[in-house]
Amino acid sequence: MTEQELNKIIERLLKLPKECEWAEFKLNLKSEEEIGKYISALSNGACLQNEHFGYLVFGINDTTLLIEGTTFKPSLHKIGNEELENWLLQRVSPRVEVQIIEVTYHEKKLAIFQIQAASGQPTCFSHHDYVRVGSITRSLKDFPEKERKIWANKPKEFFENGIALEVESASDVIKLLDTQCYFDLLKTPYPSNRDAVIEKFTSEKFIKYHHNGYAITNLGALLFAKDLDEFEALTYRAPRVIQYEGKNKLKTIRDQDGKFGYVLGFDRLIKYINSLLPSNEVIGVALRETKLMYPELAIRELVANALVHQDFYEKGSSPLIEIYSDRIEISNPGIPLISPNRFIDEYQSRNELLSSVMRRLGICEKKGSGMDKVVINIELYQLPAYDVQVQEKHTKVILYAYQKFGEMDKKDRIRACYQHACLKYITNDKMTNTTLRERFKIANENAAMVSRIIKDTYEAGLIKEENPDNKSRKFVKYIPIWA
Repeated sequence: MTEQELNKIIERLLKLPKECEWAEFKLNLKSEEEIGKYISALSNGACLQNEHFGYLVFGINDTTLLIEGTTFKPSLHKIGNEELENWLLQRVSPRVEVQIIEVTYHEKKLAIFQIQAASGQPTCFSHHDYVRVGSITRSLKDFPEKERKIWANKPKEFFENGIALEVESASDVIKLLDTQCYFDLLKTPYPSNRDAVIEKFTSEKFIKYHHNGYAITNLGALLFAKDLDEFEALTYRAPRVIQYEGKNKLKTIRDQDGKFGYVLGFDRLIKYINSLLPSNEVIGVALRETKLMYPELAIRELVANALVHQDFYEKGSSPLIEIYSDRIEISNPGIPLISPNRFIDEYQSRNELLSSVMRRLGICEKKGSGMDKVVINIELYQLPAYDVQVQEKHTKVILYAYQKFGEMDKKDRIRACYQHACLKYITNDKMTNTTLRERFKIANENAAMVSRIIKDTYEAGLIKEENPDNKSRKFVKYIPIWA
């Protein structure tokens, strides 16, 4: 774990309002058995809260959540002649990863236990199962519904590693996958012999040696298939584009299903979408040339996100781009792993192999740098803020066509204000009345209108003052509520 990753974990823990199902704070050691119970309870609690890890941190006051430091050094602590870590793990079942980190943070000593979440079976200590109920550690047996959920939460195989199709020969692989595309995007020469191509695709996990032939993995087919219909396991995984007449679904103008793998067909897909979009001669004060109504970079990033972050275990639906006269809706199967309010600054993918390859090949932005560029371009084009709708089995991101400020409703303005504050914060700046006026292109004499938007966003619990003790209201700076 790098220092930056560790600091990010500590900062996240310190932002919690209190201890919870997956986080416990202590100042110093009371007993070794207590640590064992917490390992069980926090592992099970993390599972129930869909967290990858639980955390037991020594050196933080559990009432004030202030860092006070600890005298406890797990690396030196022994029970008899046995080291603490070994003593604990001998009594934890099934084995879960427990990483013990001793660190100095802001000149205070901390001891952090990072505990892997339970998966498919409760984590127990000395043959007893524990669970967190709020900030209280209880016996799991007293909560049968929680226990059932842990047993049901079995680990899923990474979808990308699954087999899409078995074939007999290397020539079959090259017939079904566009291997040339891979080397072109990497800007490297195509190998002079077929064996070198197969070796590279095997090392990338696009194919596997299988019995007397080869198996094309879901990853390889999703990225490079010349025709996804050749892979029965990937039915409905090609993106679909529908264009409607007007603002509703009453009349369909075009309905086009994709055919190619995501890398092979991505540029074709973006060009096709752009060909259906309206243009506008005057989008805002600064733009007076003919341009597409929507910024291509924003379309590109949001479509890439829909492909990368979809839940492949949700059956019967595909990534979908719907074009209306006043908006574009980009949907993917599955609900997000993080809050939509954190899309701008956080990143978590359920398909890390897929997203990693697509980043390396230049299809989508590097981790955490995509949605900020979406917001930058939305502001440049003077569009309303994007919206995210999380529905029962899919996630929808909406880009709206240009609207005058007076046509935006209160929710539009609050979303724009919040996203502007996030953008400023992650670019090492702060939102002010002035920066928000510039975002909306509002004249100085109408600063009161912007103050009203800031007040509404503040009351919605989305932003806060950077310095609440500042007595002057003239130069107040605002940051996101999570900052």
